[in-house]
Amino acid sequence: MAKLTISNLDKRFGAFDILKNVNLEIPSGEFVVFVGPSGCGKSTLLRCISGLETVSGGTLSIDGVDVTKVPPSQRGIAMVFQSYALYPHMSVFDNMAYALKIQKLGKAEIEAKVRDAARKLQLEPLLERLPRQLSGGQRQRVAIGRAIVRDPKVFLFDEPLSNLDAALRVQTRLEIATLKQSLPDTTMIYVTHDQVEAMTLADRIVVLNAGRVEQVGKPLDLYERPASLFVAGFIGSPKMNLLGGEHAARFGATTIGVRPEHLTVSAGGEGWAGKVLRTEHLGSESYVYVDIGPGEPMIVRTPGTSAFVHGNAVVLQASDADVLRFDAKGARMDRAL
Repeated sequence: MAKLTISNLDKRFGAFDILKNVNLEIPSGEFVVFVGPSGCGKSTLLRCISGLETVSGGTLSIDGVDVTKVPPSQRGIAMVFQSYALYPHMSVFDNMAYALKIQKLGKAEIEAKVRDAARKLQLEPLLERLPRQLSGGQRQRVAIGRAIVRDPKVFLFDEPLSNLDAALRVQTRLEIATLKQSLPDTTMIYVTHDQVEAMTLADRIVVLNAGRVEQVGKPLDLYERPASLFVAGFIGSPKMNLLGGEHAARFGATTIGVRPEHLTVSAGGEGWAGKVLRTEHLGSESYVYVDIGPGEPMIVRTPGTSAFVHGNAVVLQASDADVLRFDAKGARMDRAL
């Protein structure tokens, strides 16, 4: 069991504030995903938790024990990096067993721990191979296995799937989800820039913006009820359509947002009139890009194959219940306003 508490944490590099007054409480056994744009501080926060970066202010505690100044090796944390960092001259078994040998555990105990982790990750047939004989997905599983055998209180994942192709990303993502189910009491913190990974893996998502925590919540809560314009525009792929000016004023707001799947496109009627710029057919769905005036084109997600093509005059519509309203400071407004 490992409850992680982060209190008033700051991190500076010289004159630059990278993390600013971060406060988070992560209950034992929770899978939390950090997301945010490049440079927002998500990987730095992960490295502060691990002890690979010293903090400039604030505290970190695990199960009520202050570990702010405790060396990384003594925090009970295991980290899986973007690069696999495997020893090329060692077999899969020896890579996974290395940390246990350093701890001077008995041969039988090492064997049992490695084989148990290998079974969970479907690595048993590969234990005698060298890293160069493995695929990228297999190497990443070995890196995860090397962390599992240490029986850590907290797992940290720093964009572990970014080096994999699309098919392997899906497969390895499912393996990580299955791993979490097999380790229900282990706390996991995962950094990614991938929206699908965040939405499908997380119990809760932490959205970071310029070194600050913008919002924390369950994936669907953030998707359906973003607290700010930043979260609304960041969470979701394709991203939310955002409109200002007279479009927003009609709803009593400074900015309004509509998800692509909440828009309908037709040849006539009342709504936002425009012209089709492009249609992308993805098989199960299509994306229709519509120019309604100044600003970025509106994106409509439609099921199946869309009949609309470049140059078609169309009208976009959305129900009032699907329109999110934001004030001049970017905060979400009550729907009644």
